[in-house]
Amino acid sequence: MIPLAFLAVIFGLALLVWSADRFVDGSAATARHFGMPPLLIGMVILGFGTSAPEMVVSGLAATQGNPGIALGNAYGSNIANIALILGITALIAPITVHSQVLRKELPLLAVITALSAFQIADGHISAMDAWVLLTIFGGLIAWTIRQGLHHRNDTLGNETEQGLTTDAQPLSRALFRLFSGLIFLIVASRILVWGAVAMARAFGVNDLIIGLTIIAVGTSLPELASSIIATRKGEHDIALGNVIGSNLFNTLAVVGIAGAIHPMDVPPEVLTRDALTMGLLTLSLFAIGYGFKGRGRINRFEGLILVVTYIGYNAWVAMEIFR
Repeated sequence: MIPLAFLAVIFGLALLVWSADRFVDGSAATARHFGMPPLLIGMVILGFGTSAPEMVVSGLAATQGNPGIALGNAYGSNIANIALILGITALIAPITVHSQVLRKELPLLAVITALSAFQIADGHISAMDAWVLLTIFGGLIAWTIRQGLHHRNDTLGNETEQGLTTDAQPLSRALFRLFSGLIFLIVASRILVWGAVAMARAFGVNDLIIGLTIIAVGTSLPELASSIIATRKGEHDIALGNVIGSNLFNTLAVVGIAGAIHPMDVPPEVLTRDALTMGLLTLSLFAIGYGFKGRGRINRFEGLILVVTYIGYNAWVAMEIFR
């Protein structure tokens, strides 16, 4: 049973990464064909696309009565996005923030992270909590669309347009990649959730831990790949935008969808360990990425600190398992 579950997790993660890339590529190209502004594609379409693995995995997990996977996936992915993905990306090349839109999203991310900690302080995410998150998410999408329509010359939009021009493809191919990517995304998520639940039961750990570690890293791989590629091309705002957008989507939409499907009890360590780590990383990102004296910048030393922090966090989680 354990070998089969392990293979299901590995295969599910690999298929998830492949299908997510296909879905994002097809979605962005289709939006471009229908005349959507590049900045809007970068903020909404790519945001949805890179968070699609978390949303589908968490939604399926909640439907099957495993909300711990959903919550662990969301919070664990947020931690991995900042500490692991931005850390590795900054080690490859320092990240400089030019986009004014991203500078507006950073404080918004900090506020929403604080809201999520407040919601779980009572040890429960109710249906009301979930709908509050989804309502805020709807408002965020409306604000994002407005920003995308009124800031067409933003550097994030320029970088997105350059990438779309380079990877231009016919509408029929874009639609095929979009729908095939979505189908395989759902299939991969079902395989991954089944394998993760089976492994959790076999090793006697709760599904929250599996969500925080294995699944969180796996569903964050699309952000890692796109951020590294973007940074190597000098498209720093796309690299940071992937992380900020994904964390906003995870905190609001992923937790909101899972909580609306299946209200969940939240163990106290989620607040004192996971939400605390997520909050401190978000504040550090705000401090080093906002650039109070000019352009924000995440240098290699700060990238190394972020990676070491991620290793330390996982060691903390491992101590909880073997305690």
